[in-house]
Amino acid sequence: MTIHRVGVALEPAYDIHIGAGALDLVPEMLSERRRVAIVSQSAIADLYLDSIRSGLANSEVFLIGDGEEAKSLSTVEGLCRNFAEFGLLRGDVVVALGGGVVGDTAGFAASVYYRGVDVLQVPTSLLAQVDAAIGGKTAVNIPEGKNLVGAFHQPIAVAVDTDTLASLSPREYRSGLGEIAKYALISDFGISGTGLIELLNNSTDLVLARDPAVLADLVAMCCEIKAQVVAADPYERTGIRATLNLGHTLAHALETRGGYELTHGEAVSIGLIFAVELAEAAGRISAETAKRYCSVASSLGLPLEVPGGSEVKAEDLLAIMRRDKKASGGLTFVLPGKDGLQLVDDPPTDALAYAFRCVGVGG
Repeated sequence: MTIHRVGVALEPAYDIHIGAGALDLVPEMLSERRRVAIVSQSAIADLYLDSIRSGLANSEVFLIGDGEEAKSLSTVEGLCRNFAEFGLLRGDVVVALGGGVVGDTAGFAASVYYRGVDVLQVPTSLLAQVDAAIGGKTAVNIPEGKNLVGAFHQPIAVAVDTDTLASLSPREYRSGLGEIAKYALISDFGISGTGLIELLNNSTDLVLARDPAVLADLVAMCCEIKAQVVAADPYERTGIRATLNLGHTLAHALETRGGYELTHGEAVSIGLIFAVELAEAAGRISAETAKRYCSVASSLGLPLEVPGGSEVKAEDLLAIMRRDKKASGGLTFVLPGKDGLQLVDDPPTDALAYAFRCVGVGG
């Protein structure tokens, strides 16, 4: 098997292992650990647990619920109590086997249990493989908003087995494409030389068909982008890492308001359209550039407007967006411009209204 390896240049550094069969690397990675706590969900465990547990001397499996509702403080408490009953100590390790919900929740539980135990991220969804499992952001939701309670807790490694993508439903797979569209725009506005835009333009049909070789290259390119950004700003203090939230300000508001009826990637796609149109209305990019970037999401079959948007009030979304983690007291967006991606506070009211109309909010 061919495994791509992408390094994340932090202290300590760690590697992302990407390719078909990467699950088989996990037992060797953990061969010297005394105890291994594997956090997963029932359907995912049924498919991949045997590959993870083979060769591990002492492991235990802890299942959590499905959906964003499982990303809660009560789930974290339950996991920590289970870890304690299992006898997990600071020198042991937690394995997060699953999509973004598992990675975020298990990662946060690992960050607070014993004030921090190691975590190995093993993402099985496209969205988690290109984004959520990398960079150490862990969090759970509260009713007031998504990912508002969390911690930075870098993994010891990430094992990305692209074979797991064959089992995703069409909607789950499309959700991951929303994050890939984000990376395509980030690479075009800020990080050159990845070849991501060219791959999407030249191989759209293969991407949609889940071609194994194309997927391995695609995931590796996205991981390279995120690794560069995370290494430059691991704790999101300089504003560089915040650019990874392109499209996410509206996306998180849509998820919170809609009770997570939209998948994360679907919400991100709509958020990307909103951000690009907002940038155009604010005079940061041309109409031609905005159209070109909107076509990226369109070519991947991603949603461009809020479902039932005519019944959604912009004021409700704005209230949620003011609680976004990037906000500094008002509204803060990641927007493209002539100098690349930047944090922009409180854009003009008429530009906001235009962007909302472009994604179908308020009729």
